[in-house]
Formats: sequence, structure tokens, C-alpha cells
Amino acid sequence: MRAVRRTAVLASLGLALSLVAAAAASAQYREFTGNVDKIDAQKMIVDNRMGDKVAFERLDETVVSGQQKKTWWDLKKNDWVTVHWKMTDKPRKAYEVDVLSPKDAAGDDL
Repeated sequence: MRAVRRTAVLASLGLALSLVAAAAASAQYREFTGNVDKIDAQKMIVDNRMGDKVAFERLDETVVSGQQKKTWWDLKKNDWVTVHWKMTDKPRKAYEVDVLSPKDAAGDDL
């Protein structure tokens, strides 16, 4: 009887761990690419020119890279960026901001 209970407890723990792992996987990063419409010390609004304007909050850990831009303070209106964020965040938080060159942002048509 003890062996049956022990097996049931171990099976329950295994199931619980697999559910926790699945929840962690669902918090994957998403990307949003567009033109910086507005930016201030704590928030940035990005316009993808398809009718979507999305706001992202700055974190102390936000990483900025590309086009000689190293910090949030280097970002300006009309910079083309790709923002990495998590779907589970409410409000959206900018974990990483990649600044793109105008040619990269426009695609291969240039």
C-alpha cells in the first residue's frame, strides 16, 4: 500500500512539474517592428504602419543595440526598431530594442 501511495505522489509531482514547464514556455518573447512614434523616459509607442500602435514600458534591464544606439536615451522619434517583449506582460515591457537601419526596415525593395 505504501508503494502505491509513493508512486501516486511521484506521478503527481511529475505532472505538476510538466505543467510549470509548459507555463514557462508560453512566456516566450514576441517581436514588434515599426517606427518610434513617441518616446519619453518610461514609455515608447511604436507604429508598424499597418494601423497598429503599441506601447512598451522601459525596464531597468532594457537592452538597446544597433545603429550606434546603446541606451534608451539614444532612441529618437522615427527610429526603426524591433522590440522584444513577452505576451504575458500587462502592460507590455521592452526587454530588448534592436535599432534597424532604414534599408533593413524597408525590406529589399530599396
